[in-house]
Amino acid sequence: MKRRADFSIAVMAVALLAACASSPPPPAPPSPTPAEARALIERSIPRNVADRAGWAADLYSGFTVQSIDVSRDNVCAVAAVIEQESGFRVNPVVPDLPAIAWREIDTRAARAGVPKLIVHGALQLKSPTGRTYGERIDGARTEKDLSDIFEDFIAAVPMGRTLFEEKNPIRTRGPMQVNVAFAEQYAAAVPYPYPIKASVADELFTRRGSLYFGIGHLLRYSAPYDQYLFRFADFNAGQYASRNAAFQNALGTASGISLIPDGALMPHGAGSKDPGSTELAARALARRLNLSESAIHSALEQGRSRDFERSALYLRTFSLAEQTAKEPLPRALVPRIELHSPKIRRHLTTDWYARRVDGRFRQCLRGTSAQP
Repeated sequence: MKRRADFSIAVMAVALLAACASSPPPPAPPSPTPAEARALIERSIPRNVADRAGWAADLYSGFTVQSIDVSRDNVCAVAAVIEQESGFRVNPVVPDLPAIAWREIDTRAARAGVPKLIVHGALQLKSPTGRTYGERIDGARTEKDLSDIFEDFIAAVPMGRTLFEEKNPIRTRGPMQVNVAFAEQYAAAVPYPYPIKASVADELFTRRGSLYFGIGHLLRYSAPYDQYLFRFADFNAGQYASRNAAFQNALGTASGISLIPDGALMPHGAGSKDPGSTELAARALARRLNLSESAIHSALEQGRSRDFERSALYLRTFSLAEQTAKEPLPRALVPRIELHSPKIRRHLTTDWYARRVDGRFRQCLRGTSAQP
């Protein structure tokens, strides 16, 4: 009797497993209605934020015009970045901004070989507002104030072009602190859906423009991440930087060459012709990877796209590294980068930034307010 009962239980277990194996996957949850999506967004905005309805409208638009899912995770991810970057202020006040600006001007003057006395003298000229450029710098409170000063100075004074090479030094802007270069490249690939009054760079100073480009930068790319932490790191270091840092880690394991996993597969700076440390390490493995140096270089040039993951260099490097390590290796790592900026006065890293934002993200998911 016991043998017959055990047999029946075994048959039932096999049947149950077979049924589970053949069952179709559960259907994806339905997309929220517009009303549900707006309500979800509104709940993610701290209650002390001014014009919550305006923020919600621009956030909803930023998601929908880019066909990005208005999910709880996505909404909280964006809200966490905004809270970290600006505290939900469209044009946030920067502490000690005049002192920061003067230091940056003096640094650029020294770099250009222009005496400080001449530079400060040029800034005593009257600007289009009737005040001198120096007076306007002393009264600047926000990055928008400073950007307007620099734009006037660059256009009107020959010294402006010498110091700033016809480029406004305010390169990250708005409530999501989006990089101007990213926004311009993104707009060239995906037409900006709103009227542009002056330029894409100026649009970043608006709430609508900064949220649009910030949401695109954070979410509108496919990456092999199982945690939002790595998207937060990428927001700081560049799209796919966490994936690239994991590749550098694997390359170091396979080659035995020590690499800093900073997520930059190619040397920084346009016109750099010498191979960087990542490329040199890959070349050392060229024979074992069965790849030419030109094939390695071409693959590394894809480091800012999804295509890199499909390259022979990426696949063969991980295969070789995992044979060496005798264990699976991560496909994403927070890049090891020290942050430098005229606004930064203490030691900060991309790891600090990503984990700070991730903490805000988790508080949003729990429905609690993040700490400033």
